[in-house]
Amino acid sequence: MSGHASNEMNTAPAWGGKVSPFRVSYGKLMMWFFLVSDALTFGGLLVAYGYTRYTFDGQWPIGEETFEALPFLGNGYPLMYVALMTFILIVSSVTMVLAVEAGHRMDKKGVIKWMLATIIGGFFFLGSQAWEWSHFIHGTHFGRVELEDGSSAIVKGHFGEIESFEVIEPGAHSPAAGELITNDNISAEEGDLMHAFQHAAVAGHLEGEAGNLKIHLHDGTVAKVNKKADKNLQLLIKEPGTKYAVSLPSDESTRISEEEGSVNMYYAALTKGDVIYGANMEQNEYGPQQYGQFFFFITGFHGFHVFSGVVINIIIFLGVLKGIYHKRGHYEMVEKTGLYWHFVDLVWVFVFTFFYLI
Repeated sequence: MSGHASNEMNTAPAWGGKVSPFRVSYGKLMMWFFLVSDALTFGGLLVAYGYTRYTFDGQWPIGEETFEALPFLGNGYPLMYVALMTFILIVSSVTMVLAVEAGHRMDKKGVIKWMLATIIGGFFFLGSQAWEWSHFIHGTHFGRVELEDGSSAIVKGHFGEIESFEVIEPGAHSPAAGELITNDNISAEEGDLMHAFQHAAVAGHLEGEAGNLKIHLHDGTVAKVNKKADKNLQLLIKEPGTKYAVSLPSDESTRISEEEGSVNMYYAALTKGDVIYGANMEQNEYGPQQYGQFFFFITGFHGFHVFSGVVINIIIFLGVLKGIYHKRGHYEMVEKTGLYWHFVDLVWVFVFTFFYLI
């Protein structure tokens, strides 16, 4: 029988079981499994949001028109605050990388410093998201109005400050006729001047027109609204009616300006009670009902992940302070929580893009 060479396999580099084939610990491998499954969940939610937006017939809300407020400064700053939130979250991802790197060098003080910075960044993002939600829920000063032709419009411009209510017919708890109701002496049921104005607008308890408005308050008081003039008021049609078509974001000529009677049209709708303020699961000032539902669910789901990440970081941070991981001879727990934190940051980039940029 003819002989032939036999190739013997070198078994030295072959995997023989009992240990990770990729030299990855069990903990990190399970973290990766979790992150992949969580990524599929977020992916499904964003795909559903994209499909709903694509199939919607009207004008979908535009990020720079919906999110244009800054704390303490008011409106007129498109996407500035959400951009700051995003920047802080990305920076917190960098500080987490530095914490992991310090752990590789067994630098306990470095891990403490950079994990603390990461936790602070996480708290800032959570607080900012809570403020964004509050602003989104309470809505703008103008609200969303239904015009006489059946079209629906949001309003842009500067809302004139409400200075006081001048009592015409006193109610059960109001001052005498001729006296002023200000934020200092308004009843607890009314809240403040702006809240009372919005509540009356929704209930149809406003009368008159711009510059000559009367309001009916909670206790039966009838008062004149002393309010500064609105400036640069425009109506942006979001859902068309019999007369007005949808306003295009890139075409200023499709917006109804002050010269075209936007002030009178707005206050005509306002005094009829055809106005929506803010957003909830049933109605939405900024656009279709589905927009608010997706916004609350997806950003809330991500916010829950950020909150969980902050809690996990605090727990690991306390372990670092006690020297638990230094005694073990490695900081793998910091690395594993870092993987989760980077995932949370990466998901926000997609959420930011879908909801705010496109």
